[in-house]
Order: sequence, then C-alpha cells, then structure tokens
Amino acid sequence: MAQGRRQRRRYKRRTTGQTDYHRRLKLLRGGTPRAVVRVTNTQVICQLITYNPGGDQVVSSVDAKSLRGKYAWPSKESTKSVPAAYCTGYALAKQVQKSGHDEAVLDIGLAASTPGNRVFAALKGMVDGGLWVPHSEDVFPSEERLAGSHINDSIAGAVEKTKSAIEEAN
Repeated sequence: MAQGRRQRRRYKRRTTGQTDYHRRLKLLRGGTPRAVVRVTNTQVICQLITYNPGGDQVVSSVDAKSLRGKYAWPSKESTKSVPAAYCTGYALAKQVQKSGHDEAVLDIGLAASTPGNRVFAALKGMVDGGLWVPHSEDVFPSEERLAGSHINDSIAGAVEKTKSAIEEAN
C-alpha cells in the first residue's frame, strides 16, 4: 500500500471495488441524468440521478418492493426476477415523465453487462415506459422472459396487471 510521502492512496470506494471512477466520469461529462439500476439480493432498484457538484441528487426512485404496495405485484412472487425488473423500470419511466425528464443514460455500476440480464430488463421497461435511453436491441431479454412465462404462466397476467396499475397511477 501507499506509505511514503510521495505515494498517493487510492479512493476507498475504488479499493473496495464499489466505484469505477473512469466510467463514472464519462457518464457525468455528458450532462444528462443517469438511470441507475442496481440488483440487490432481494430486489431491483431503479433511480434517476442528476449530477450536482455538492453531491448527486435523486430525482426519482422506484424499488421492486414498492411494486407490491402501489402497483399490485403479487406478494408471493419474487421482486428480483426479470419480470419484476421490467416492471420496476417501467414504473420509473412513468414517474420520471411527470417531473419533466424524458432522457437519461444507463448506469449499471459494476454489474456484468451480459445480454438478457435483469439490468437490461429494467432498461427495456424504461424504454417501453417512454424514457429515451441510448441502447441496442440486442441486449434485451426475450419477450417471454419479460412476461415471466419462463417462470410461471400466472406471472404473465401479473405483469400486465402491474403495467395497467402503473398507467392508472401516473
């Protein structure tokens, strides 16, 4: 580690592997808000964040657990599945449009950018919800995975019911 007078210590978040500062700087230089998607052990979190020199400001935030309370997501179903990520991204896009934002750039953090994963399911929800995010169609999961038919046939109905509840609420 850095010990001497001429040595410089790295940022703590860099050494612990929590932040890639080069990628973050590239995202901030554009000036557009960031659509941040994080997948935890229990849920998917989507946020729209704007840069402020004093600290980033969260414009809007939706987590998959709020889908249960507000938007009729079934309580027995997982909140970190591909369909839950899609509905979370869809809810964020509808919520953000009320505040006057219509474009963003995707920030997936240190997550792997594997085509078809939950991060890109949330991106597909944002795009379907009307938020313009630069993307490629190749990274989205298939329609049957977004609808949840790979898990259970009843989830496809839950996704449609949740989308209509999001439409009504916003």
